[in-house]
Amino acid sequence: MLQGLRNWLAARFGGSSRPEIDESVWQGVEARLPFLDYLNADERLRLRDLARDFLARKQFHGAHGLQLTDEMLLAIALQACLPVINIGLSAYRGWVGIVVYPGDFVIPRQEVDEAGVVHEYDDEVLGEAWPGGPVLLSWFDEGPVDGVNVVIHEFAHKLDMENGGVDGLPALPANMSRSAWAAAFGEAYERFCRQVDAGEESVLDPYGAEHPAEFFAVAAEAFFEAPCELLAEFPAVYAQLSNYFRLDPAAGARRLSQG
Repeated sequence: MLQGLRNWLAARFGGSSRPEIDESVWQGVEARLPFLDYLNADERLRLRDLARDFLARKQFHGAHGLQLTDEMLLAIALQACLPVINIGLSAYRGWVGIVVYPGDFVIPRQEVDEAGVVHEYDDEVLGEAWPGGPVLLSWFDEGPVDGVNVVIHEFAHKLDMENGGVDGLPALPANMSRSAWAAAFGEAYERFCRQVDAGEESVLDPYGAEHPAEFFAVAAEAFFEAPCELLAEFPAVYAQLSNYFRLDPAAGARRLSQG
């Protein structure tokens, strides 16, 4: 399904393996991603550079007849590269495919119950990341689903998969402690699950209560999109994510608010 898309993508951006993009296109796409304003000027330039490399390395396919535009591709690339701006694209090695659907889509599932009976059902999703395989994303012309960043969410799962598991513990740099990460995220996850059960409001999507891996992914969304709110509600989680991503978007948000 994805064969030949790399050549198509190169041709789309002028036949270069590393596309050159007009400043007007950059500005138009970035204006629709206001959380990028939390980056400083140097980080914004490095993100653009990383996005160009990402577009050259990955293969895109529009599912169900979806026509991918330059703006759609660039928006996905910028958001996918944001979590690895200081980690590097090597974190996304070993796979190339990105499939974009027009809206949410259905994935057939199978589950085996305790009695050994197989149950089949259709699962309606906004995105999915497959170990060693593609990332599936939904795209809505009217804009993203409120409070959800499916690109950051699914690429956070890809980071989680880098060390072999999908458990909310990505491959940490040498200067970070696995036990400190587990303590911060473990306490926060348990507290968040209690909040969801009680119907309490949170900066995090309630879907994060499904599994520690989902909690990590929704926390990553909030870290980039609502950093001050995440810092206020889950300061230990924010601190771990800040060390992992080597970014402090809350400081950028405060800088903007002070004008």
